[in-house]
Amino acid sequence: MAFNDVLESIGGVGRFQISQVIFLVIPVCLIACHNFLQNFTAAIPDYHCKPSIQGNQTFISNITANEGILLKAFIPTGQNQKPEKCLQFATIQWHLLNPNTTTTTENVTEMHTQPCVGGWVYDTTIFESTIVSEWDLVCDLQTLRDVAQSIYMAGVLAGAIVYGVLSDRFGRRIPLISSYLQIAITGTSTAFLPSFSSYCVFRFMAGMTFSGIVLNSFSLILEWTPTKGRTVAGACLGYFVTFGQIILAGVAYKIRNWRWLQLAVSVPFFIAFLCSWKLPESPRWLLLHNKSHRAVRNLKKVAAINGKREEGEKITQQVLNSHMQTETTKLKSSHTIFDLFRTPALRRITCCLMVIWFSSSFSYYGLAMDVQKFGLNIYIVQMMFGALDLPAVLLATFTMIFVGRRVTIAGFFTVGGLMVLVNMFVPEEHRERHPCLGLKQT
Repeated sequence: MAFNDVLESIGGVGRFQISQVIFLVIPVCLIACHNFLQNFTAAIPDYHCKPSIQGNQTFISNITANEGILLKAFIPTGQNQKPEKCLQFATIQWHLLNPNTTTTTENVTEMHTQPCVGGWVYDTTIFESTIVSEWDLVCDLQTLRDVAQSIYMAGVLAGAIVYGVLSDRFGRRIPLISSYLQIAITGTSTAFLPSFSSYCVFRFMAGMTFSGIVLNSFSLILEWTPTKGRTVAGACLGYFVTFGQIILAGVAYKIRNWRWLQLAVSVPFFIAFLCSWKLPESPRWLLLHNKSHRAVRNLKKVAAINGKREEGEKITQQVLNSHMQTETTKLKSSHTIFDLFRTPALRRITCCLMVIWFSSSFSYYGLAMDVQKFGLNIYIVQMMFGALDLPAVLLATFTMIFVGRRVTIAGFFTVGGLMVLVNMFVPEEHRERHPCLGLKQT
């Protein structure tokens, strides 16, 4: 008998498994908000140089592109008939206030422009405050915005390594609880940081928790669920990552200040941290690490919750050890990451999965983590990305159950690749439909 039979005997997919999934997917939904948070906290509002009278270095902050024609005398007009974002006239061009006078690229050059010297004026119509407007991450410093996102993703990579090792050594429960506390502290602290450099450090630490939460939640769900229910249980995580994107769009729409938005998606993790202490450790991990007495205790509690108390009383350490004898024997052999490349079959599978993950992440996150570039209402686009994921995840769940994983992966990648190719031939005037081509490659 395998360990799966033990899970079936104490209720299979019962009340405990359902309640466990419900509890674990809520923090996953919230951490998905953090994953795409910079779409709003680092959004770029409309901006232009702050007009200044150079003689006495007086900066005029109450003249904007919509409120005064005086702006034309201070800032050149670009090809889109809007004020240049990073240039201003070296000397005030009062003659441009004449309605019959226009500026072109050629005569603007002749008027001697220079980079902004007095800072920038930001449009607060859509975004009350972002890290871009607060720390002036524009013009020559605009790339720092993307650096911050890259640092967050570097944290995700580091977290996968760190929390992967910790979950193998200390179990799934403790690293998961630690991840909740870490994101609660770092996420909340980020809302009060005074500088961009400290912001990047805390975002790196927040990125680490994404891996810790997702990986350990996934492990706990699968290791407490019998084989027949694992596909659906695992897919639930995908659904709530999608719901996280939709929820983020709604929360960001109501909270336009980046610091308050940061708080709104971070503080709930303190509640998750306090409640997570009641989570039982994975019985499979306990058995494989010679802690069968704890595994028996946890299994009996779960059996009682599922209404199978009598079956739970039959479980002993001897019974569990007999079920796990084969897996325990395999564990005694030491393995390293290099074993994934030791045999031709494993080497082929490992390399294929690496290419699949890289391709999927590169294309999907390249679109989903900068939705502002679509040029549409950023809140609607964010919600569309989540809404488009729902049927994709649902379809993937059914195809994995009835067709298999290999066909599902191949099919989704084929569709995704075709959409990218079609995207190349979409005319410029129809670019507003691009979000519809951003289906997730599940």
